Amino acid sequence: MNKAYPVITLCGSTRFRKEYELKQKELTLQGNIVISVGLFGHDGDSEVWENMDEGTQTKTKIMLDDMHKKKIDMSDSIFVINPQGYIGKSTWSEICYAWMLGKHIDFLEYVAEEEIKKTVAEHLQKAEELAWKQIDFI
Repeated sequence: MNKAYPVITLCGSTRFRKEYELKQKELTLQGNIVISVGLFGHDGDSEVWENMDEGTQTKTKIMLDDMHKKKIDMSDSIFVINPQGYIGKSTWSEICYAWMLGKHIDFLEYVAEEEIKKTVAEHLQKAEELAWKQIDFI
């Protein structure tokens, strides 16, 4: 990261709006460009999901997850918002994605590198199993 302003994407559950906002301010004042979530679906932005049928909700969730990975692509590193060590499935997916891209990963609450490696290996195994099932289906 030899840029004048490193780019960091915040990752984590959207239930932690306050923690996101505090970390975004802190990292910005340290001279970083901070990319965050576009909405807090688990903390006050629930109107986004109202009046959507299940299929539309699923498509929207897939779009938001894909969009967040594109944000990770643009970043030098990610910062995981994980108060009390909480990391959900979507956040683990983003951590694994960043890890496989060689991005630097920081956490609000410490996570051992071995835990990350183990989770990445599990994700890769599941992806390989799914790929084989799709090949068998074809």
